[in-house]
Amino acid sequence: GKHWTVHEVRALIRIWSDKNIQQQLEGTVRNKRIFEQVAARLQKFGIDRDWKQCRTKYKNLKHEYKSVKSAQDSGSTSKSMKFFNELDAILGHCTMEQASKSDN
Repeated sequence: GKHWTVHEVRALIRIWSDKNIQQQLEGTVRNKRIFEQVAARLQKFGIDRDWKQCRTKYKNLKHEYKSVKSAQDSGSTSKSMKFFNELDAILGHCTMEQASKSDN
């Protein structure tokens, strides 16, 4: 699919940071319905993405965040990513086992 713009990713993260969405995502593996909601909310921002694109982007961001986070935890500062602080605000509070459980 086409690349996500910074604006689109910010909007996705803003929706993702909604406590309601987070709780739904943490509590489920079959999350198509949640990402359909996310896609619908993106549409209100004028962003046209389907639920699959949203889920893929979410997974990629989460994966990238985790690899940067663990690099930092092991003392490396070479790894960084664009939306680290925004994601840290969402993901930084949950334990790693929670994070890996809701991964697939």
